[in-house]
Amino acid sequence: MASSTLFFDDIRSKVDVDPPQNEESTDVGELVNDPAQTALKPNGTVSSSVRELLECPVCLNAMYPPIHQCSNGHTICSGCKPRVHNRCPTCRHELGNIRCLALEKVAASLELPCKYQGFGCIGIYPYYSKLKHESQCAYRPYNCPYAGSECSIMGDIPYLVAHLKDDHKVDMHNGSTFNHRYVKSNPHEVENATWMLTVFSCFGQYFCLHFEAFQLGMAPVYIAFLRFMGDDNEAKNYSYSLEVGGNGRKMIWQGVPRSIRDSHRKVRDSFDGLIIQRNMALFFSGGDRKELKLRVTGRIWKEQ
Repeated sequence: MASSTLFFDDIRSKVDVDPPQNEESTDVGELVNDPAQTALKPNGTVSSSVRELLECPVCLNAMYPPIHQCSNGHTICSGCKPRVHNRCPTCRHELGNIRCLALEKVAASLELPCKYQGFGCIGIYPYYSKLKHESQCAYRPYNCPYAGSECSIMGDIPYLVAHLKDDHKVDMHNGSTFNHRYVKSNPHEVENATWMLTVFSCFGQYFCLHFEAFQLGMAPVYIAFLRFMGDDNEAKNYSYSLEVGGNGRKMIWQGVPRSIRDSHRKVRDSFDGLIIQRNMALFFSGGDRKELKLRVTGRIWKEQ
């Protein structure tokens, strides 16, 4: 697993490079995952002392402009300055509003590896472009898509599939069609909790089918939706349909699976799925309407 701490193990220095004029708005969109522009360069490795100079003594993360310093030259990042109540954490002198411009210029001359290099990213990026790249890096790990608990596990897709199966005991199915039955003895109890997550393997990809009850205002509702285990640009290559019904009536939903880059809660709260009001769900269940018995069918297909 990759740590969230910035990596300095392979910091490289550019020779005779001026710092950007507007360091905070440098446009580096074209640098993201472009090996042709981010190949390793034969520059010398920066010493560990320089690495330490660029590390905030409070949060231990890399510092970016504005970098503040006290009258004795001790530095601190702008995010941590308010946290120490304008007192230097090293010597306790007042910080004031002194910027360490020299250190900011030194940082502008550096290049660093992406912190997701352990996941396959080989790019080397200018110091002030690194964070923007990492926010879009195709190799950045995914969060666990399981919604039944606040799971903090992150990893690539094969790792998360194994994690869902082994740790969350999620049902795994092969194929692009499904037919599930959801039963609840007391449908009047709605507890903002995921009832079921099922993973489907088809077209060489993995999809997560969610079904849950949640409160929409004062009314309890049920929602079913599909998420794609991959990035959004790949998810758009697929479509899915969901159908639920009973007593001669049915509801059909068709949509595009959302990437697991979007959290389960974000997808649910955007109502991007098949939504069934409780009264309609009980009508579909038949009987005395005291027990929820919903059958949800659907299929996944790849767009041509």
